[in-house]
Amino acid sequence: MLLGAVLVLLVLGGAGPASAHAALKSTAPADGSVLKSAPRHVTLTFTESVGLLDDSFRILDPDNRRVRTGEAQHAPGRSDTAQVTLPGRLAQGTYVVAWRVVSADSHPVGGAFTFSVGKPSATSAAVDTDPVENPATASLYNIARYLAYLAAALLIGTAAFVVLCRPPDRGPLRKPLLAGLWTLLGATLALLVLRAPYETGTGPASAFDASAFGRTLTGRSGLALLARLALLPVAAFFVVRLRTRASFSRPVLAAGAALAVGLTLTWAAADHASAGIQVPVAMASTVLHLLAMSLWLGGLTALLILLHRTELPAAAVARFSRLAFVSVTVLVVTGVYQSWRGLGSWSAFTDTTYGRLLIAKLVAVALVLAAAGVSRRWTARLVTAEADAAVRERVPEPVGGPPLPEPPPREPSGSESSGTGTTTDTPETGPPGPDPRRRQLRRSVLAEVAVGVVVLVITTVLGGTLPGRAAAEAAQAPVTADGLPAASVTNVPFDVGTPGARGKVQITIDAGRVGDNTVQAVVFGADGGIVAVPELRLSLTLKSQKIGPLDAKLTDRGGYWGSDDLTLPIAGTWTMKVTIRVSAIDQVSVDKSVQING
Repeated sequence: MLLGAVLVLLVLGGAGPASAHAALKSTAPADGSVLKSAPRHVTLTFTESVGLLDDSFRILDPDNRRVRTGEAQHAPGRSDTAQVTLPGRLAQGTYVVAWRVVSADSHPVGGAFTFSVGKPSATSAAVDTDPVENPATASLYNIARYLAYLAAALLIGTAAFVVLCRPPDRGPLRKPLLAGLWTLLGATLALLVLRAPYETGTGPASAFDASAFGRTLTGRSGLALLARLALLPVAAFFVVRLRTRASFSRPVLAAGAALAVGLTLTWAAADHASAGIQVPVAMASTVLHLLAMSLWLGGLTALLILLHRTELPAAAVARFSRLAFVSVTVLVVTGVYQSWRGLGSWSAFTDTTYGRLLIAKLVAVALVLAAAGVSRRWTARLVTAEADAAVRERVPEPVGGPPLPEPPPREPSGSESSGTGTTTDTPETGPPGPDPRRRQLRRSVLAEVAVGVVVLVITTVLGGTLPGRAAAEAAQAPVTADGLPAASVTNVPFDVGTPGARGKVQITIDAGRVGDNTVQAVVFGADGGIVAVPELRLSLTLKSQKIGPLDAKLTDRGGYWGSDDLTLPIAGTWTMKVTIRVSAIDQVSVDKSVQING
């Protein structure tokens, strides 16, 4: 089972980088904007808090040289921002900003954008920011994550089965306990070593960089992994006790439960629950969800092993059936809450990768519940059968009075011969065959375990996917670090219909809100380069209020078209009409909607 899961994870791990969870909401300056003067800072705003790296910002000037900047930091009082200070003077032209940060839930995210000072450059600097993750490092890191989940479920679930279900023969469970313990230790060490190259997007060899490893040990994810390592020796002590002790006192059981909670908390502290809305409730829900998953999936594995190797009493099976029912109830309740928290809307089920993965998980969970229902029925039949057998085996003993009569002698069977002095005994019946109820129970439990592993794989992949709520927040009107609406940037494609007369116009309305705004418009050709056109006109109309068209009065400013006196009186969705003339007789007009904030 473990080998099959690893093979699936190898395929998933090599399929591509995991989606990061901190989505970029806005940049200041805005992407593609043309500024009159050089900005003092570059500020990025995200959907959740982010961690900064030593090389979070790389800014290239129009000559493709790196600009010396200050140290990356958060904007005052805003952990969901990344900010860097620029030099006092910047040359005229287009600048490229390449950035990389780490989400609060431990996943790296990066990208790039441009802005121009004075006017755009004839040629822009270029920087390669892909891939966000090194494929080899990302695959190894993700496989270690998946193995850690599986090992935790096996360790916690098997230990709970031993303590709560009290099987008479716990010998076959020693190997699963040790396998879970050692696998969790190895996976945690691998995660700790690979954490630095995973964050920086470098190869596995960079894991031996002492300075990068030191930064890992002080970050949130590194501290969570160190806490998990510190708890594993205590877990080893409990595993030894489970192998040697027949029963446990209440203080020891309470300490074991606290240990299980502590282990699951190391995941919750560096995952989706640690960022976003309702963090305390989300952390508690995640811990309960992981515990219930471990009790169910790990307990099923222990049950399957014992059903194959021992004559497990029906009472132990019944006790696990009750434990599994409670675990499923907790999984459903916490799963509904986490789905609501991650999705944010019904449309996110189909419009986001997170929602589609969640649908796949729900289908798999439904299959597991169906198998669990079958297992409960066979468990009930097994318990009833053993109870009936116990009643039939009771032999009444005489208490006083005459002894019971001797049983009558056995009548000769048809196979015995009379008159020859010899008889042929009927062959004795051999031992009864395996109980069909146990065989059916083993099959249904095996189905539960198999589909449960699929659920666990999907759950782990969900942990590497941008939640639907964050995707919706990123798609909303961008907001700058000071809380004001950011500049509105709109790309308007055009095609005049003649050879070489197509491209796009990038229009920036700053600040994109009611009142006075400035407009910069840059025309790009089909090859992506900046081109000059003889005329460019822009007007805006608010059809719902019958306002406009308002002429933006664009003028050619040498490389781009601009205006400083566009006044918009009302917020709403305006229709922007752009007219591009590429020659004395060839021109085209294109309409595009733009949102103006209040």
